[in-house]
Amino acid sequence: RAIVRTLRELGRRVVSVRHPMPYGNLATQAVQRFAALDDLAKHRVTIEEREEYEPHIMAGGVIYAGVDYERILRQAEAEAGLIIWDGGNNDMPFYRPDLWVTVIDPHRADHGLRYFPSEVNLRMAHVFVFNKVETASFEQVERARELALRANPDAVCIDAASPIFVDDSAAIRGQRVLVIEDGPTVTHGEMKYGAGWVAARRFGATEVVDPRPYAVGSIAETYAKYPETGAILPAMGYSDQQIADLQETINRTPADLVLIATPIDLRRLVEIDKPALRVRYELQEIGEPTLRQVLESFLKQQGTEPAQETLSVI
Repeated sequence: RAIVRTLRELGRRVVSVRHPMPYGNLATQAVQRFAALDDLAKHRVTIEEREEYEPHIMAGGVIYAGVDYERILRQAEAEAGLIIWDGGNNDMPFYRPDLWVTVIDPHRADHGLRYFPSEVNLRMAHVFVFNKVETASFEQVERARELALRANPDAVCIDAASPIFVDDSAAIRGQRVLVIEDGPTVTHGEMKYGAGWVAARRFGATEVVDPRPYAVGSIAETYAKYPETGAILPAMGYSDQQIADLQETINRTPADLVLIATPIDLRRLVEIDKPALRVRYELQEIGEPTLRQVLESFLKQQGTEPAQETLSVI
């Protein structure tokens, strides 16, 4: 999203393409285009899909996904001059990129070489963005940098923080809070906490209430499958039943306040019977080079004008 925002500021027409995420009828989901919140309901997306698409929509962007990635590419090419492949840690771009940017989380420094797709993204990148450097330890950041540059010493390095924003941070102080985190991050992503837990500690919550004793149905099964998940609630929602289980688990947990630290506003999908606040974070570069400088240099090297439509950026 930071790259999209910067490119739009530079006068470029941009759309994003997300790696495959559909869980329903693949025949009807061959090409999906998301430009408005109504499109999420139209395509009957899961919470996991919504977490990737909704932030682009709320920022005024367009994002494609689906199954048939040649058809998606042709439609995206007709709409914009720059295509952003919005990939995940568990895949590589389906389109050959002119610029390859890999984001590295120092909290999970060794993942880059532990998983095959991650290692490909390390070795092929033109640019590394070392994110969350303000919450990781100095040793974690240096370890991440060492491993990345050992695999790819020619990559340009950008350091960045992920400052946290809360709707009303003062309301957290003195409260017993239930923290809801991005589901994939704290399950198969192997993180034990996320931005919500950090916000609870930073802004003075008296307790992060453990939801595990109150989990029902598929949410309880998720905890059993991922026992390392701590005292936070993964926002799992691959089916209507799982969304119902999520809602019941939230409402059964005895907390004063709910911190929603997923990329979406869960209140659009579940009825929460207690006060809730959104927790967000954004990219904030530290020092130079910045993303803008890297992108301006890239566009200059390509020798294209804003009206031309010849680039893809990953």
